[in-house]
Amino acid sequence: MGAGHSHPLHLDRDSPVHRLPPEVKIVTAFLVVVCVVATPREAFAVFAGFAVLLCGVWTAARIPLGWILRRSVIEAPFVVLAVLLPFTGPAPSVEWWGLTLSEPGLLGAWNILVKGTLGVLTSLTLAATTPMRDLLLGLQRLHAPALVTTIATLMLRYADVITGEARRMRLSRVSRGHDPRFLWQAAATARGVGALFVRSYERGERVHLAMLSRGWTGAMPPMADAPTTTRQWVAGLSAVVVAVALAGTGWVLT
Repeated sequence: MGAGHSHPLHLDRDSPVHRLPPEVKIVTAFLVVVCVVATPREAFAVFAGFAVLLCGVWTAARIPLGWILRRSVIEAPFVVLAVLLPFTGPAPSVEWWGLTLSEPGLLGAWNILVKGTLGVLTSLTLAATTPMRDLLLGLQRLHAPALVTTIATLMLRYADVITGEARRMRLSRVSRGHDPRFLWQAAATARGVGALFVRSYERGERVHLAMLSRGWTGAMPPMADAPTTTRQWVAGLSAVVVAVALAGTGWVLT
């Protein structure tokens, strides 16, 4: 359980953005998203400025555009909601290619789409440049509730255990002729899920007893003590300064 843990959203690179302390990147990402949400939806050009800001960060972090775009499909449910709003919104309406679309619905769809997309892209940028363990370290340095960081740390370390157990159980079923594509084998799959839960619970109990025998007190020890310098905060928050300027410009223009 002490091995390293990789995450599919993390892109291992050596760049100035990757080398920033995790707490700086967490605060920066949060404030940039706040600026995006605070920008009036009618300030169309300002949102293009946010996109340029993100592109600059991706360039500095050496993140390929295709890598980001492929993973941004996780916002697809919000896109579906945005597409429906122009057809269900109130009056006044506009005609477009023979379709009657609600003007407030169009603005609402644009608001959801652009802000949701920028928020997802910002989160993906944070995940791409910060390993999961460093994210937990950053939350610890930002004095997040100890219970939250403890649960997240243990969940992260135990996730690989459950995944490995599920993989071994599936391999065992397939080697005995089980094919999950057949509907009549759904009962076997359901029993396998139940067995996985029982095995995971029992293993969790054994792990907890082992932790208690080694002096576990209910709180994770500090993961690092290296302080963050003022220069690192200034470098990281420079993106926030640009985001605040963009949000202010949006309010001025509208």
